[in-house]
Amino acid sequence: MPDERSTPAYLVLGKILRPHGVRGEIRMHVMTDYPERLSELEQVYLSKDEAGTHVKAYDLEHVRLHQGYALLTLGGIEDRDEAEPLRQLFVLIDLENAVPLEEGEFYLYELIGIEVYTVDDEHLGRLVDVIETGANDVYVVEGESYGEVLIPATDEVIVKTDIDAGRMTVQLPEGLLPPR
Repeated sequence: MPDERSTPAYLVLGKILRPHGVRGEIRMHVMTDYPERLSELEQVYLSKDEAGTHVKAYDLEHVRLHQGYALLTLGGIEDRDEAEPLRQLFVLIDLENAVPLEEGEFYLYELIGIEVYTVDDEHLGRLVDVIETGANDVYVVEGESYGEVLIPATDEVIVKTDIDAGRMTVQLPEGLLPPR
């Protein structure tokens, strides 16, 4: 299996939009499927990039969900002036403190690089990206036979995902594949 499926050190929780109020609280665009678990965290990391190339740790003192956003209070950020430079930074969690997943659930990084086959064992290509649409995710698969194929990530389409084997099996709806 190629190295592109390596385990990251951090997972993205969200992105800071702006200060909220005058007491140092920050407004975060939520990018995790489990925003209700934010309040269980003791520490988060801020970084200019999603990979967490250069991170700075902050104690997470308080979290509240408000109008689809998360409002965070970080240790050491006492007023709006201290919160202002945090705009556009990513809020990350180290992998060991990430939410444990249920059976059959996967982190997005685990899917990137996996080989995708139809139930008839036709190789469609490699999963190269995941588009999060709100309704259901869409898997972007690149292969030699069909080029780029967009596969809806629904229970009807995704038959089996075996992360250890690096293989996903799909039952595609009629007409989804472009002509060769």
